[in-house]
Amino acid sequence: ALQVAEQMSDYLISGAVTNALNMASVSAEEAPVLRPYMALGSKLGAFLGQVDSGGLSSVSIEFDGRAAGLNPGPVVASTVAGLLGPAMDSVNMVNATSVAATNGIAVSTVRHERRCDYETLLRVTVTHGSGARTIAGTLVGGDKARIVEVQDIPVESDFPDTLLYLRNYDKPGFIGDLGSLCGRHGINIATFHLGRRDAGGEAIALVEVDGALTPEVMTELRSLKQVVRVDQLHFSQG
Repeated sequence: ALQVAEQMSDYLISGAVTNALNMASVSAEEAPVLRPYMALGSKLGAFLGQVDSGGLSSVSIEFDGRAAGLNPGPVVASTVAGLLGPAMDSVNMVNATSVAATNGIAVSTVRHERRCDYETLLRVTVTHGSGARTIAGTLVGGDKARIVEVQDIPVESDFPDTLLYLRNYDKPGFIGDLGSLCGRHGINIATFHLGRRDAGGEAIALVEVDGALTPEVMTELRSLKQVVRVDQLHFSQG
């Protein structure tokens, strides 16, 4: 425990991790390059971990574009820590892959030497008893984490304090009903991002709101006609 604490202290102070049993070392020289990707991976993992916190059997982290040339170990560790963190308070970037192995979660890494739509991209896919979920993100301006795809549907969003992730049917009235509900409860919508597979089919919305919604409001939100599922997600801004 003392060694883990010292390793975490070194990382927080200098960005370096050395002699860590369960994760690849990060040199002080690598840290400035890796740190934004580690933050991106952590947030992508946290998104999926808050949507599906149990029954995970595997997680795959794909590196595309410029990300394919990175030292993958620290990014993988941060991603797995973000994924498991919502259900396991004691997980951190030093012990995350070991904790995953102990819980029967297979961790794999794929690097694609190919051109993609983004200069750099991370894609995280988890499998569980009911299927699979995937999310992809990039870095804007070199260091700002941004979602660019959820469930293979193109949609962009930052990682705000509170984000509503809605699965819905692409039918008239959904946006109006959601806006009316938020208005009745004094909930301010800061940003609203939509994506869909095909017209009239499956769609998703990523909605940033100013403040957490109460359980009562979440229940009302889930009862809207076109809504299939709603998750309220929270992200650390540190």
